Amino acid sequence: MKTGLKLIFITLPLVLLGVGFLAYTIINKNPPERVEISERATAVRIIVTEPSAVAPQATGYGLVNPARTYEAIAQVGGTAEYVNPLLKKGAILPAGSVLLRLSPADFNLAIAQARANIRAAEARLAEFAVSESNLTSALEIEQETFELKAKDLERVERLFTAGTASQTARDGARAAMLAQRQKVLNLESSLALLPTQKAVQSEQIAVYQTTLETAALNLERTELTIPFAARVASVTVEVGQFVRVGQAAAILDGIDSAEVEAQISVADLMMLLRIDDSATSSLPFDPSAMTALLHGLGVSANVRLQLGQTTLDWPAALDRISDTIDQKTGTIGVIVKVDNAYSSASQGQRPPLTKGMFVEVTLNAQPVQGAIIPRSAIRNGQVMIADKDNRLAFLPVQPYLVRGEIALVKQGLAPVTRVIVSSPSPIVPGMLLNITHDDMLMEQLTQTGRTK
Repeated sequence: MKTGLKLIFITLPLVLLGVGFLAYTIINKNPPERVEISERATAVRIIVTEPSAVAPQATGYGLVNPARTYEAIAQVGGTAEYVNPLLKKGAILPAGSVLLRLSPADFNLAIAQARANIRAAEARLAEFAVSESNLTSALEIEQETFELKAKDLERVERLFTAGTASQTARDGARAAMLAQRQKVLNLESSLALLPTQKAVQSEQIAVYQTTLETAALNLERTELTIPFAARVASVTVEVGQFVRVGQAAAILDGIDSAEVEAQISVADLMMLLRIDDSATSSLPFDPSAMTALLHGLGVSANVRLQLGQTTLDWPAALDRISDTIDQKTGTIGVIVKVDNAYSSASQGQRPPLTKGMFVEVTLNAQPVQGAIIPRSAIRNGQVMIADKDNRLAFLPVQPYLVRGEIALVKQGLAPVTRVIVSSPSPIVPGMLLNITHDDMLMEQLTQTGRTK
């Protein structure tokens, strides 16, 4: 017990002394100095806008088809006497090549028959001319004879009146005069019919002449030739086979030019025509009017074929617009034409543009001036910019057109505007920015804006 009291008496003063010292220290301590915390800048990447030009572009896909196709359709029937040995699928034939020749025997006979008919008709016509001359001479003679008979009848009538001629003589003279008159009438009737008979015969000659011309034309039709250089697509005839009228003996695809009907969305076509969504009603849906409008805008075309890692391009021309719109896909057919589809080919390096190839078609209008920015920089109709104090601000913009990953803004972005192309976090209007110029992206945008 004495030990516990002794311990208390020893430690208690020490505790009280420590508490007093601590209180003294706190009371006499200087207040802490305030430390000003500096504003932290957020790192962002920017590009600086500059005037550029971008060509409105629309892209579609389609299959290559020949611009011209020739069907060797038989206009006459007959046995195939000759078939070009090169008339095989895939072969290329030059213009003017004979594809096949039918047997001309039947048509030569028809020509000979028509010529014989013409000669016979001409002989008959000549016979009519001789008959006319003979009948005219005979009529003159019979007319003179009739006049003599009439005078003889008058003489007998006078004698009968005087009582010196009998009734029998009178009747005989009258009968002779009437008989002669009948002969004259018969000859006049025959002469009157001759012009009609000659006209009929002349028409018959014309018919025979038409028959001859038809037979000669059919003889020419026994030989089928190709009017332009073409590649054989199919053959359905062989030597010795009978070819029917209207039968397609072969089908050949022209190689001078090719066509592609690319399906392009109507929305992309509107963009190409520089028509925004509020003016869709002004877009002409008549194919002829739309074609004329596109031609007026100077739209050019390009056809691209992807072969593995190789990309091949052909310049093309906008030819026409298809007559229908696909309601399911919202696309319309745009037909472009490629000249020299075969002649531009190079063995082992560049194949010809042949039927069935699946290609990409790009339509390009005249360039539009504006500011080019990345498409991703536009968020909810706004872009983030760095103001003159290097602080974040928002600017409302409306892209005039979008092409791939870029957007062209015609209004709202003045030159030398610093557009933020990164995604800072958090995004606080007015916050201080630590700016870094994205030179690589700027160069890409500059390259995009260069037009030929």
